[in-house]
Amino acid sequence: ADIAYAFQGSGIATGAADYVLSWFSKARVYLGASRTRAAFVTTNSVHQGRQVGRFWPFLLGDDLEIFFAEPSFRWSNLAAKKAVVTVSIIGLAPRNLGKKKIFESGLSREVQLIGPYLVPNHDTIVDERRYPLSTLPSMSFGSMPNDGGLLLLSYEEASVAVAQHGVDARLIRPILGTNELTKGIQRYCLWLKNTEIPDNQWVKDRIEGVRAARLSSTRSTTRKLASSPQLFGEIRQDGDESLLIMSGVSSETREYLPVSYRSSGTIVSNLAYAIFDSPLWCFSTLASRLHLIWIATVCGKMKTDFRYSNTLGWNTFPVPALTENQKADLTRCAEDILLAREAHFPKTIADLYDPEAMPENLRRAHDRNDETLERIYIGRRFKNDTERLEKLFDMYTKMTQAEAKEPKSQKSAKPKKGKATS
Repeated sequence: ADIAYAFQGSGIATGAADYVLSWFSKARVYLGASRTRAAFVTTNSVHQGRQVGRFWPFLLGDDLEIFFAEPSFRWSNLAAKKAVVTVSIIGLAPRNLGKKKIFESGLSREVQLIGPYLVPNHDTIVDERRYPLSTLPSMSFGSMPNDGGLLLLSYEEASVAVAQHGVDARLIRPILGTNELTKGIQRYCLWLKNTEIPDNQWVKDRIEGVRAARLSSTRSTTRKLASSPQLFGEIRQDGDESLLIMSGVSSETREYLPVSYRSSGTIVSNLAYAIFDSPLWCFSTLASRLHLIWIATVCGKMKTDFRYSNTLGWNTFPVPALTENQKADLTRCAEDILLAREAHFPKTIADLYDPEAMPENLRRAHDRNDETLERIYIGRRFKNDTERLEKLFDMYTKMTQAEAKEPKSQKSAKPKKGKATS
């Protein structure tokens, strides 16, 4: 109710608003009447993700601007059990009242403007896309079981199905979502795409259970799926592809996003994202500091976790045109990261990417990967995350402007799904 009151008359749906935005909305009214300035220490989520496009055009309008900012930094109190939160400081003022400054690591820098993502000299707002802006393979959600829990199996259930009920092991596949990927949980599924239902009572009982669960749904689309109860409700792979799998969420304490490679035979659930039959150099891109910073900025967070999005994060990510030599270099970097992880088997991604306990050989492999990728972008390592974002937003702006000038025939030829050329 408070947020709705603060935004009354704006025409904006406030259900997704961070509470702190209410103060910015009240400040907008005050500054319009007084020609003075205001600043807040704020949760950094207000300048990340979908909130930027929904609220900042209204908050700034045509008459206000961000005149200084200190982007995301960790802030703790003096209590015995310290509460640590990631905050930013944002100052608002009427346009053209003076110079703009952005602060990072105790240093100030004068800039022409500060955009709503707190990126210097860029006020572009990133929009969701159906296909990649760069020459990248398509990424999609995994497959959704919609099965009443009957097509999914624990490790114990999968073992019993094979050993005691005579189920063909080829019909039981590993399935990965976010938890399975990061925590190493072993989960399996009954996968009957492109195969006949076997003459096995255990399998038939499971399928009939799925049929009953779907028929009992209040959703008509789910009830229609009862006609093929042996299959997942939504299917986005055959099951024989190699794949790169990206976690749907990731702790903000991790220095890199959780991404992994699997050879054929693994199923990805709808709780993660996947690129099927992807060139391995894409792993290098997904596992980079550059990509994490982009995701943190344009996708935002779920509570305190980074929230991934294929349409808002991957499809918008600007990547330069790569030479075959550069792809080969990135492929070697990806292999080095995977080999460094393998050296610490059976540690999980959650174990390996604990910021307090990340193995030194894995950290070195990521550092080489970051250096290799960043040299492709600017010929050297970036100085800091602000410089990374400046380059990414500069590329994004130029690439979308060039795309807007393309003839309609070229735009209509863009792939909506499937694989892009590598």
